Amino acid sequence: MFEVLRRFGTFALLVFTGAVLVFLLLHLIRIPLVLIAKVLEISMRRLDGFVTRHASRPPTGPVNQFFHHANVTREEAVNVHA
Repeated sequence: MFEVLRRFGTFALLVFTGAVLVFLLLHLIRIPLVLIAKVLEISMRRLDGFVTRHASRPPTGPVNQFFHHANVTREEAVNVHA
């Protein structure tokens, strides 16, 4: 280190030290951003699975509630007023 200081001067050593510190600072800033991106990715993956699972299920009731259905029981047919 002292040989580099003697050969290139104090300014070159300060520039190198500054570059190393900027490199470390950028990586320290990057860590929380990567963690946020990972949490967002996991949340979106779980939400996508939830939506896909619920959208892929067959409907439990009638889809079209405006027209008379062919498989109507006697009790339901009594309540039809149309």
